Amino acid sequence: MNLPPGCRLTAETHPAGDDVETLGLNLDDYNRGFLGETGYARLALFVRDADDTIRAGLDSDVYAKWLHVTLLWVHADLRRQGIGRSLLGRAEAFAAERGCHSARLDTFSFQAPGFYQKQGYVAFGSIAYPPGHQRIFLQKSLTRG
Repeated sequence: MNLPPGCRLTAETHPAGDDVETLGLNLDDYNRGFLGETGYARLALFVRDADDTIRAGLDSDVYAKWLHVTLLWVHADLRRQGIGRSLLGRAEAFAAERGCHSARLDTFSFQAPGFYQKQGYVAFGSIAYPPGHQRIFLQKSLTRG
């Protein structure tokens, strides 16, 4: 790789959040030339116990009228109590309030594809990853009708 004078390449396994945000903001600036206003917003939801320990949570963002759920996790002791469904529903409502028409996410075959399908998500693709398993990509319309 030939870098301009004064530039250097760094490899970082724990990059600063502000540095990563710089990438996203600059890419968003470029994308707006094609998409117009992208409406980026991030939403993280957490269920915390009395000691402030995270017991469940969801990380997501909205971009170009889509909700992307990056992470959804519920501690084993709290599963099957509607917490995951509630977190997902709150993220979908957040996105719909911002004009999003659809949501997307992915899950491993050993995680929760059935859970997401019960919430109205439809698989649109999968890849063999990691070996012996599938990574399943799902989407859902957030508009009625």
